[in-house]
Amino acid sequence: MTSMNTQKLGAPLNRRQLLKASALSSMLASLGVGAQGKSSHAAENPGALPSSPSLPAWPTQIQKVIFGSCIDQKKPQPIWQSILAAKPDLFIFGGDNVYASSQPWQLQNLENAYATQAAQPGFAALRASVPHLAVWDDHDFGLNDGGEEFVHKQEAKNAFLDFWRLPAEDPRRTRPGLYHAHIFGPIGRRVQVVLLDTRWFRSKLRITDQRGVPGKERFVPDTDPQKTMLGEAQWQWLEAQLKQPADLRLIVSSVQVIVEGHGWEGWHNFPLEQTRLRQLIKRTHAKGVVFLSGDRHIGAIYKHAEPESYPLYEVTSSGMTHAWSSAKEQGPNRLGELITQNHFALIEIDWPQQQIQLGFQNTQGEWLKKQSIGLSELR
Repeated sequence: MTSMNTQKLGAPLNRRQLLKASALSSMLASLGVGAQGKSSHAAENPGALPSSPSLPAWPTQIQKVIFGSCIDQKKPQPIWQSILAAKPDLFIFGGDNVYASSQPWQLQNLENAYATQAAQPGFAALRASVPHLAVWDDHDFGLNDGGEEFVHKQEAKNAFLDFWRLPAEDPRRTRPGLYHAHIFGPIGRRVQVVLLDTRWFRSKLRITDQRGVPGKERFVPDTDPQKTMLGEAQWQWLEAQLKQPADLRLIVSSVQVIVEGHGWEGWHNFPLEQTRLRQLIKRTHAKGVVFLSGDRHIGAIYKHAEPESYPLYEVTSSGMTHAWSSAKEQGPNRLGELITQNHFALIEIDWPQQQIQLGFQNTQGEWLKKQSIGLSELR
């Protein structure tokens, strides 16, 4: 999404930042934080566990997930303290994890952005101590509102792989794009996290004919059957993932999936692809789907009534460092008002009661919204 605030990006670290990062790393090492341990974690290839010694151990069971996106590496980041205090079992980075999409694009700017973010003490503490997954959006992909046409996407992907320390055996190293999936927990309490890549393969969007008009701000729907959001290989992979048994499925899309009422980026840009996704969930009998999205610099919960199936919920959490404070838009399927202050999303699972609670907290750890859903509603 076009950022509400623009600034110069890609400045190299200064001596003070480097010293701070080094001191933090030494402190964490002395505490023994960051050692990779064994777990019951299962990835796309069951039994293939990440082996990087620098990553925290995967959880054996998931009860609390925190999700966030849109992190400007040059802005203050007090939000990490509240996230760490919440003690999540898993953190999901939903994209725009740094900002480095200024044109003409340069790899050095992206590498500088990652280095600056790595030196943020709160971020470094979370990355060293909390299991986490990540996917990109346009600003760490490298082109604002960009897709398959971006000529530097392989260079940007290489930088992503290095920054997030993906193991040598990780399938993202040997196939196009960054889509990935993980399964956590035992039978009956199994959480699947599916991270979609909505950038690498995505066709060019249709530009609006009335820029800035509510509902047509930047783009309008395109029903060309040749246009794609995921690309055929990723579609086939997603079908295989949805056939795996899970009690709750968190499907991460960097752009909004079921949301209506605006003309920014989203799956509604390609209505046929949006319909294909809903039909795939039905056809595979995949229970427990909840979408997580970012990109928009707002927070909100949405609900889409699906004929002959269960309702689809979506949690958009976007704006950890710079939410869109003046945002206003129609929300035909939104539950309540927009969250327009810096925030993160929490998903808490009460397995004995078979309930999940979706909500948002601000940088002080104060609740901004809560929504409870019975797991039985997602079947």
